[in-house]
Amino acid sequence: MDPASQALAQVLPSNVSRTCSALAKRSGVSRTTVWYRRRGRPSRKTKAEGQQYLTPSEEKALVMFLLQMAALGSPVRIKFIPSLAFSLARRRSANKVIKPLNKN
Repeated sequence: MDPASQALAQVLPSNVSRTCSALAKRSGVSRTTVWYRRRGRPSRKTKAEGQQYLTPSEEKALVMFLLQMAALGSPVRIKFIPSLAFSLARRRSANKVIKPLNKN
């Protein structure tokens, strides 16, 4: 959880106001960031995770597979990694069309 979300979630005494300015001063986060979080804008990290091709757990599984294959003495060639990522992404959702990775 990012600091702005933590500032919104914290329990404050009854004599402290819950305005964005007051929460920002107490938590050390900019006022506009607290204001945006209150209205539902995700943090940059959360937004970036949502735009990734693989989820963090799928990335971790792919890395573990590649490391295990290298430890067994048969490393996977770099040109095969996009096809492995595509097969992982395809398993995630059966009804949503998943595009293969492109060059970039």
